[in-house]
Amino acid sequence: MKKKVAKITLISALSISSIVAYTASTTSTAYAETSLSELNKEKSDIENKQSDVKSKLNDSSNKLSDIHSEQESVETELQRINTSISSTQVKITEKKEQISTTKTEVKKLEKQIKEVTARIEKRNELLKERARSYQQTGGMVNYLDVLMGSQSFSDFIDRVGAVATIVEADQTIIKEQEADKKLLEQSQAELKSKLSSLETMLADLESLNSQLNSEKKEKDKLMAQLKKEEKNVHAEMLSLEEEEQLLKDQKVAMEKAIQLENERQAELARQAAEAEKQRKAEEAKAAAERAAAQKASSSKSSSSKTATSTSSSSGNTSQSVSKPSTSVSSGNFTRPAGAGYVSSGLGQRWGTFHAGVDIAATGAVPIYAAADGVVIRSYLSSSYGQVIFISHYIDGQQYTTVYAHMRDGSRLVNAGDVVSKGQRIGTMGNTGDSTGQHLHFELHKGPWNQAKSNAINPIGIVPF
Repeated sequence: MKKKVAKITLISALSISSIVAYTASTTSTAYAETSLSELNKEKSDIENKQSDVKSKLNDSSNKLSDIHSEQESVETELQRINTSISSTQVKITEKKEQISTTKTEVKKLEKQIKEVTARIEKRNELLKERARSYQQTGGMVNYLDVLMGSQSFSDFIDRVGAVATIVEADQTIIKEQEADKKLLEQSQAELKSKLSSLETMLADLESLNSQLNSEKKEKDKLMAQLKKEEKNVHAEMLSLEEEEQLLKDQKVAMEKAIQLENERQAELARQAAEAEKQRKAEEAKAAAERAAAQKASSSKSSSSKTATSTSSSSGNTSQSVSKPSTSVSSGNFTRPAGAGYVSSGLGQRWGTFHAGVDIAATGAVPIYAAADGVVIRSYLSSSYGQVIFISHYIDGQQYTTVYAHMRDGSRLVNAGDVVSKGQRIGTMGNTGDSTGQHLHFELHKGPWNQAKSNAINPIGIVPF
């Protein structure tokens, strides 16, 4: 019976945020009512925190949904831009080929222009000779002399034909000259227009391609930002889910603490009733003995013997708790590691807040519960690695201790287990976000939260 009472008293003496209990010396009804009131208040606080975390998770989920929707929109735009870029690059290739073909045609045309220019120069020389001849002979007078100098009618006809042929030849030369000049001017104009048009189209296409690539760069940048935001939201959700699970475990432990407190109060009430019953029986017995003593001559001696016996019996009833192990430090806390040195303290480290102290050592180093408490969580965390959370209630103050980076497979306690100060709970390791074997130990004055705003420096409070 004493063992059962001691266990209930120990359990009801443990708490942190989720588990509040009280010391074994508490026996009064008023104090018991206060214990239950505070336990129920803690449970209500946990439920409020659960509601808050759930709300944050819903917000994060909605935010993640919005990010995914925006990512789909950006992905659609990227596909459109990539399609346009591919199409534009094909057109650029086509225009470049057309320009190359046109330049080949230009070379041929330039050769033709040179030939036409040479013909024009020859005709110009011929026309100049003809003009000089006209100046020397008087122009048409020459043709009259030719006609009048005929010897016969037949000769006259021949001369008229010859003169007509010469005149016609001159006119043909003039027409060809004009035609070649027109062809040259037209070819040059067409060439200039065609090249200008192709170069304009090529410039437009290259400008469009540059614009599309600029848009693609912006969309890629936006997509990268969205991926980063998605990663951050996922990390935030993982943290919230971890906190949500921790609150669930705290609530379960709290309900267990409330149940145990009720059992403790019932046991104390039963003991009080039994003690009252025994007291009344002893009083009745003492009264009967006193009455009998008055009738007997030896009543004084008999009454003294009975009082001595009763005192001895009462002393045996008050016997209780055994001494603590000599390996456990005196005071509220004991050293959490069996060996090692403090390699890092609480504070800023590598740009982030280091919420505890690190104790480093080699070999199979045991890890102990720093104080009496109840295990809140015992699991594998992505950051803490193999970790155990224990809640305590010491001198009216709530505390939470964290034991992180334990060796795989070494955790010896589970959520809801009652532990005593100095009890072995695991082995030092190098799991999670860790660089070398050590124990990462945190002490929180109040409940543990994701922001670790309740973390305090354990040095000076916990013996190291």
